[in-house]
Amino acid sequence: MNDLTETGFGYTDGDVDTNTSTAVSLNELAERRLSRRQTLRGGSAIVAATLGGSVLAACDSTEQNDSDNNTPPTVNAGAAISTSAGRLVTLNGDATDDKGVEALSWTQTAGPTVSLTNPTSKNPTFIAPAVSAATTFTFQLAAADAQGRSATGIATVTVNPATLGFTAVPKSLADVVSIPEGYTLQVINRLGDPIAANVPAYKNDGTDTNFAQRIGDHHDALQWFGLNSSGTRDPNSSTRGLMVQNHENITQKYLHANGATTGANRLESEAIKEIEAHGVSITELTEGANRAWTMVQASSFNRRITPNTPMALYGPARGSDLLKTAYSPDGTSGRGTINNCANGITAWGTLLTCEENWAGYFRRTGDVTRSAKETASFARYGISATANGSYGWATVVASDPTDTRFRRWDIRATGSSATTDFRNEANQYGWVVEIDPYNPNSTPRKRTALGRFGHEGAWPGKFAAGRKPAWYMGDDSGIEHLYKFVSATAWAEADANATDRLAMGDKYLDRGTLYVARFNADGTGIWLPLVYGQNGIDSSNAAYPFADQADVLVNTRLAASVVGATPMDRPEWTAVNPVTGEVYLTLTNNSGRTAAAVDAANPRSYSDPKITGGASNGNANGHIIRLREDGDTTEATAFKWDIYLFGAGSDLDPANINVSGLTADQDFSSPDGMAFARSTSVAGQVKPLLWFQTDDGAYTDVTNCMMLAALPGSVGDGGARTITSGTRTQATRVGAAPTAATLKRFLVGPKDCEITGLDTTPDGRTLFVGIQHPGDGGTVAAPSGHWPYSQATGTADASVRPRSATVVITKNDGGVIGL
Repeated sequence: MNDLTETGFGYTDGDVDTNTSTAVSLNELAERRLSRRQTLRGGSAIVAATLGGSVLAACDSTEQNDSDNNTPPTVNAGAAISTSAGRLVTLNGDATDDKGVEALSWTQTAGPTVSLTNPTSKNPTFIAPAVSAATTFTFQLAAADAQGRSATGIATVTVNPATLGFTAVPKSLADVVSIPEGYTLQVINRLGDPIAANVPAYKNDGTDTNFAQRIGDHHDALQWFGLNSSGTRDPNSSTRGLMVQNHENITQKYLHANGATTGANRLESEAIKEIEAHGVSITELTEGANRAWTMVQASSFNRRITPNTPMALYGPARGSDLLKTAYSPDGTSGRGTINNCANGITAWGTLLTCEENWAGYFRRTGDVTRSAKETASFARYGISATANGSYGWATVVASDPTDTRFRRWDIRATGSSATTDFRNEANQYGWVVEIDPYNPNSTPRKRTALGRFGHEGAWPGKFAAGRKPAWYMGDDSGIEHLYKFVSATAWAEADANATDRLAMGDKYLDRGTLYVARFNADGTGIWLPLVYGQNGIDSSNAAYPFADQADVLVNTRLAASVVGATPMDRPEWTAVNPVTGEVYLTLTNNSGRTAAAVDAANPRSYSDPKITGGASNGNANGHIIRLREDGDTTEATAFKWDIYLFGAGSDLDPANINVSGLTADQDFSSPDGMAFARSTSVAGQVKPLLWFQTDDGAYTDVTNCMMLAALPGSVGDGGARTITSGTRTQATRVGAAPTAATLKRFLVGPKDCEITGLDTTPDGRTLFVGIQHPGDGGTVAAPSGHWPYSQATGTADASVRPRSATVVITKNDGGVIGL
């Protein structure tokens, strides 16, 4: 329009003549053909706002030369995308222009904020965040040409709640680790791998020595601790960190050239290898090009903690007469940690390693008659008067007569007092041990306030400011219990960043109340305090007269029986849902559970036949129980419970054995290792993913041990159920039946192995899994399996010895593992 108005003044569309200004006009801006530096220096907002809102509004002038005639780019932001939480999303944009596209930029315009990778490319990516319902995200693609004209397009992405995003792995008896299609597996930290400079490579022929500077055997629980580029603690680092892993036991024959030498006395050179192959390893790991993971052999963080490593005893039992030995006359120190199975963590960056089946290592045969209290304690912890001690270390005649590293495994009363022999050495084991992985010079501390038993794990409940934190612990035996330790100190969030991390352990782990669980038949439960002077735990108790609180903690199992705790079917790992705070406990199996002894929390007794003959009896396949604290607080003294899943073959009786209705893609036996996804990962938010692993003997005629992924609901999402064992019926509480979307087999291990130990990096994109004692059948000359050497093809040289190791699993598209 260029008409005259009634006033006689000219009128245009307003760019120049109306609202005059000294600013550059829009037509002039277009004519200048602004460079990329001029128009894009402010980033994507300038492209979207300035070019899209200004340049496009600048109408061509009749005075423009033909060479200035230009149309904006044609932008295509791609078709609408539908995905689910945890998946990698790739935006598919494009832009064309007759003069050439000078710049592209994506900007999120709706939905919860996500982080775009390569936002100036045609195909940026992001990880779909956790959502509780279908959620729409929009992204604007802006393109500018060489003359400054731009255009935009909108991409729409709908993110649905998380589902298990892989095809279930079938059962297998192959000598490989099987994982879903679309994933890649690497093997690291094999038995014997050197973890210090100048330590030679492992020959794996039985001649290797110096396991104090090598990866130990029987890989078990593991945990990732992040490091930043400067080598200090960074809980959010997913590319550099420390791997802390337990080494529970050994496959003795493979450590020596021709197996262990026989004789009345073990050889010192062989025994020291076996001892040092137990314990804990700390190694630095880094992610390199193409997501390849490497252990840094010469890292200053690398460390082995073995049964010979000096330890400090902390908490109420510190200094007790029950802990005094010839090595520690004052009962405040000790040596080593052994049979480390599951683990736990703290909010201040330390690891809790747990001593499980430690009792079998000690020799008592030929002992003098001990007191009634000592005899009762030995019996409750499984140390018989005829015990020779696993591996016979107590029989070693040390080359140095002052070396007591072998004699301490002999707990006979041979001296004039407890400080002249090692009669109390067994009392120094069975504890939770706190380790600072970031300080290789620190002395680990045994936290006696958490009790002494066959510790399987010590997983914390949800930390909340002003609330006393708690740790949940299983005692791995067929008649043992579930425990909870509640700190006496309320949590202060600033302590999460403390630099003296073991001092935080002193603050929160040395004072508090140890409880044991009673599961009632109606789906409720109570926590019973194990406190001297309460509930019959005192010096007048006929079964075991307790002397003080230290005595209660050294003999926790005896105290639990006094108060009437529920005997469970091998309580093993605990895991805590990071959203709801619900506590899960694996009950691996119990061959001693008879039909007459079933109860609501342990309701099955049956026979599971094997293809090869024979059968597993009792609670042959185990189950997973869960509880929710009243008021959702770690300080609660009561809870509600149900049984989340029953282990069983899919072909077994659906009414009384396969109670959860497991399919061939879901069936399992003997659940053991377990962990929820980290809360820092999409998989640990909204409805967290649960991993659990098996340590089985009942179903191994059908499949090797395995790991499954689940998306569980909540306590009470199922209902009442009655199960028949023989002629006995038992009412119980069961969780909602799983579906194909909420439970799948993710991994199957190699021959003879146990799958145990798992963690992810904080972003959930890398998964670490422990493979324990593969191929441990057969002989030195002809092992029953050869993993990891068999991983590539399924076979290996018939004489090559297998090795425990850790596998690293990544998703090929870079997404979150399992989703």
